[in-house]
Amino acid sequence: MVGLKPSDVPPPLGVKMASAGAAACVADLFTFPLDTAKVRLQIQGEMKGVEGIRYRGVFGTISTMIRTEGPRSLYNGLVAGLQRQVCFASIRIGLYDTVKDFYTGGKDKPGVLVRILAGCTTGAMAVSFAQPTDVVKVRFQAQMNLDGVARRYTGTMQAYKHIFQNEGIRGLWKGTLPNITRNALVNCTELVTYDLIKEAILRHNLMSDNLPCHFVSAFGAGFVTTVIASPVDVVKTRYMNSPPGQYKSAINCAWTMMTKEGPTAFYKGFVPSFLRLGSWNVVMFVSFEQIKRGMMVTKKMIEDRN
Repeated sequence: MVGLKPSDVPPPLGVKMASAGAAACVADLFTFPLDTAKVRLQIQGEMKGVEGIRYRGVFGTISTMIRTEGPRSLYNGLVAGLQRQVCFASIRIGLYDTVKDFYTGGKDKPGVLVRILAGCTTGAMAVSFAQPTDVVKVRFQAQMNLDGVARRYTGTMQAYKHIFQNEGIRGLWKGTLPNITRNALVNCTELVTYDLIKEAILRHNLMSDNLPCHFVSAFGAGFVTTVIASPVDVVKTRYMNSPPGQYKSAINCAWTMMTKEGPTAFYKGFVPSFLRLGSWNVVMFVSFEQIKRGMMVTKKMIEDRN
C-alpha cells in the first residue's frame, strides 16, 4: 500500500470540507504559475498600453514574465487564489458526496446523471460564495508589473475595496453567470470523471485504492475537464478582466471573440489550461485523499485516548 490506508469509517462532512480546502490550497501553490500563464494567454489581444510584449506558449509566457516583470509576477493574485480555494473547493468538492447521497436517498452506486447533477449543484453553490475572490485573482494575474504601466491594484484588500467603490457590489460578482457555467462544467466533469475512472480501476483490480490509482484517475479527469471547459473558461477570464462597458454581457463577450478572433480564440491557452488542470487535479486529489485519511487517523487517535 502506497500512502495512508482508507478509513474503515466514512469521513464526516467537516473532514471532507476541511480536507478539500487544504488540498486545493496545496495544489494552487504548486500550479499557480501555470494558471497565471493561462490567464495572460487568454487575454492576449485585448491588452492595451503594452507594446513589444507577446506571449508564445505556456513556457514562453512564463519565461517572458520572469524576464520582463520578475519571478514574483508568476504568483500575482496568490492570496486571492488561496482565499478562493478555501471558500470554493471546500464547498464544490467537500459537499459533493453529501449532495450525491441527498439526490439518491443514500443508495449505493449512483448513476452518472445523479453524479453530474451533484457536481453541477456544488459547483454553482461554490461560485455563489467565492466569486469576489475569483474576480480579484484574475485581475491580479492579468496585471503587468512593468515600469511605465499603471497598476490597477496594489494589494488584495485594496482590490476588493477599489472594485466595490468603482463598480459596486455587481463588480465583485462580475462574470458570475459564465463562472457558474464554467464551474458547473468543470466540477461535474472533474469529479464525475475521477469517480468513474477510480471505480473502474478498483472494479477490475488494476490497482488498489492508493496513490498510483489516485494519480491516474486525477490525470484523466484533468484532460477531459480541459477539453470541455476551455471555451467557457476563456470567456469568463476575458469578461471578468474587462473594464466597465467593454462588453455588455458574457454572451456579448463570446460573440465579440468569435467575430473578431475566430473560433480558435475559445481555445487560447489550452496547453497551459491542460498543464494546469492536469497537474492541479493530480496534486489536489492525491493530497485530498491523503489529508482526509490523515485527519481520520488523527480523529481516531483522539477518540481512543478519550
